[in-house]
Amino acid sequence: MKERDKFNSSFGMIAASIGSAVGLANIWRFPYITGIYGGGAFIILYLGVVILLGLGLMCVEMVIGRRGEGDGVQSFKNLAPGKKWYFSGVCGIVASFMIMCYYPVVAGWVMEYIVRSGTGVFEGQTTMQLKDMFYEFMNSPIKPILWTVVFMILTTGVVLMGVQKGIERISAIIIPLLIVIVIILDIRALTLPNAKEGIGFLLKPNWSLITPKAVFIAMGHAFFSLSIGLSILTTYGSYMVKKENIVKSCIIIAASDTGIALLAGLAIFPAVFSFGLEPGEGVGLVFVTLPNVFASMTAGRLFGMFFFLLLALAGLTSTISLLEPAVAYLVETRKISRTKSALTVGVAMTLLCILSSLSNGPMPQLSIFGMTFFDIFDYVTTNYLLAIAAIIEVVFIGWFYPKEDFIDEITNGGKIAIPGMKVYFNTIIKFFMPAAMILIFLSSFGIF
Repeated sequence: MKERDKFNSSFGMIAASIGSAVGLANIWRFPYITGIYGGGAFIILYLGVVILLGLGLMCVEMVIGRRGEGDGVQSFKNLAPGKKWYFSGVCGIVASFMIMCYYPVVAGWVMEYIVRSGTGVFEGQTTMQLKDMFYEFMNSPIKPILWTVVFMILTTGVVLMGVQKGIERISAIIIPLLIVIVIILDIRALTLPNAKEGIGFLLKPNWSLITPKAVFIAMGHAFFSLSIGLSILTTYGSYMVKKENIVKSCIIIAASDTGIALLAGLAIFPAVFSFGLEPGEGVGLVFVTLPNVFASMTAGRLFGMFFFLLLALAGLTSTISLLEPAVAYLVETRKISRTKSALTVGVAMTLLCILSSLSNGPMPQLSIFGMTFFDIFDYVTTNYLLAIAAIIEVVFIGWFYPKEDFIDEITNGGKIAIPGMKVYFNTIIKFFMPAAMILIFLSSFGIF
């Protein structure tokens, strides 16, 4: 049998995994929800969620991948032959595929705004004009689709090159570049007048805002941000060599993901507050409020380009990771070559992205159950598939897979000492994680 492709270095594996975690929503959504749900208090809450829930789930997925030595489906089949636990992998791969049917559309918008920032289109425009400009672009039947296709070509090209030459090599370049850009933006933002107001919005603790809703927001964001339930970490775990320390790698990935999100917040909110603007949510913040800021700032064209390049790079590392699980499944389970798999999946995703773009813009009549293609892909993945995949895998590891085998894998055959691992397994993995995942799943229905 041909030996499976593996990551060539610890740095490459960690860079690829950080890339899967750091995405578009991480750059704008985490700083925003931090500000409205208690600032520093929310950060403490979020870190607690990451430590108690996120890290353990990441380790579980990487153990399944490395021990099972296969894609999201095959790993479960190898660990539990003849059983149906692989349905977790099916959910994860489908979720990754569906996210890729709308995520590149937003990444395409970002590509357009790199160009617009550099050409000074935003200068002299009012907030209302910038808003009209964005919606006019989004409702165009051609331009958003062209940028989406360009982004999908970049993504597919990287995955087509393979694990070492494509995913690992590109991630090892992009992640350091991404960090350099966000630090440059931080330095500029912190030199603006009244920057401390933006810092206060992001970091000042307000414990009165830590409500049950804030807890579920923190859990849900950690769950999505760390790429849990998408078969990404399972697949990347299968590419990890046996000598790597899974726990240490997961800690670095989670810390980097949260750190980059906070650094992005330190770049965004001092600038927003410095110019007396409201820290709007979602696309309004990224495509209306911030262009207004950059247009009013000295050297705004340059820093606007830097910001949207930051978003584009974060988006690219995420789309590479989201494309890989489906490709790995076709390569390993269906025995189709990587070239054919990457091209087939890439083309299918691109066609569905076109539907998402059209339904979210000039053709809203393209809908399913009253929801646009863009919205239905997002709704199904975030409300159902991710949680179902995670629930199955933690129940499998906690209750049906031999504890000794799990501990053997995570300690590299006893070579790595992890104090309290058995206690952690018997409490957090076996009871807390399944309960937390079920609560997150139920909260998506508005029960809590």
